[in-house]
Amino acid sequence: MKRALICGISGQDGPYLAKLLLEKGYEVWGTSRDAQISAFSNLGRLGIREAVRLESMALNDFRSVLQCLIKVQPDEVYNLAGQSSVGLSFQQPVETLESISVGTMNLLEAIRFIDKKVRFYNAGSSECFGDTGDEPAHELTSFRPRSPYAVAKAAAFWEVANFREAYGIHACSGILFNHESPLRHPRFVTRKVVSAACRIAAGSSEKLALGNISIVRDWGWAPEYVEAMWRMMQLDQPEDFVVATGTSHSLQEFVACVFDCCSLDWQQHVVVDETYLRPTDISANRANPGKIYTKLNWKAVSGMQEVARMMVAAESIAAVNG
Repeated sequence: MKRALICGISGQDGPYLAKLLLEKGYEVWGTSRDAQISAFSNLGRLGIREAVRLESMALNDFRSVLQCLIKVQPDEVYNLAGQSSVGLSFQQPVETLESISVGTMNLLEAIRFIDKKVRFYNAGSSECFGDTGDEPAHELTSFRPRSPYAVAKAAAFWEVANFREAYGIHACSGILFNHESPLRHPRFVTRKVVSAACRIAAGSSEKLALGNISIVRDWGWAPEYVEAMWRMMQLDQPEDFVVATGTSHSLQEFVACVFDCCSLDWQQHVVVDETYLRPTDISANRANPGKIYTKLNWKAVSGMQEVARMMVAAESIAAVNG
């Protein structure tokens, strides 16, 4: 039985990855800063809370990381932890940089220190590419980060590449474009849109305030993307991959699709609020996921419209169930 350690298991991707690995027969461990008081509600939503072994670990504390790895003795480590909001990173740039870049470095150094054949996955981000315009980004596209979050993710990416080349560690990064699900925190724009639309459909008179709705993103379905993470880890020689649908849409299109699913005209319920604009933002990011399709036979099934419909359906069911 393989043993996997998922750092950041309480977020969106961690529970889906844990569920996938359990189905594949893994023993799954997960970490948070204080496992004794964390709710791990998303694990509960997927019905796997009792199937996962949980451990406390502070990623910015090397001793804590080392102790955890020695105790768990994992075959695979998935690093999904760190401050995950682009918007919040402008308000908390130092915490963002430390939680992502220092946390990644501590994990890599601990793996090197224990000198065990541990495979390491790092959650990269399409935000590293910055504006791609009409040119889809691939694995060799230059990074031009435009937020503290993207800067931190770029640093972590190069840490992984350096440890792979310098020390022979089986380490890889998945450069994931936007991927959504009902487990998204309400502060993320997709979940914010879906929740507001469902409340308005149920009778709320509120207005949904958004920032720049002309931004263009590649939106996929999170449960599909964790399969890509696992496939990357099974390669004999580690490589980095772009993970995306290959099709991009504006936020306005996403909003319109969500409100249409609720039988509403979005223009009657959405207002633009300049307080939600970021100091710097990415106008458009587009992806070329050709490498992962060719080498790993992975291809996104659900596009933006399907993602919107599934999120609305899940939100409506959750509202009925209280």
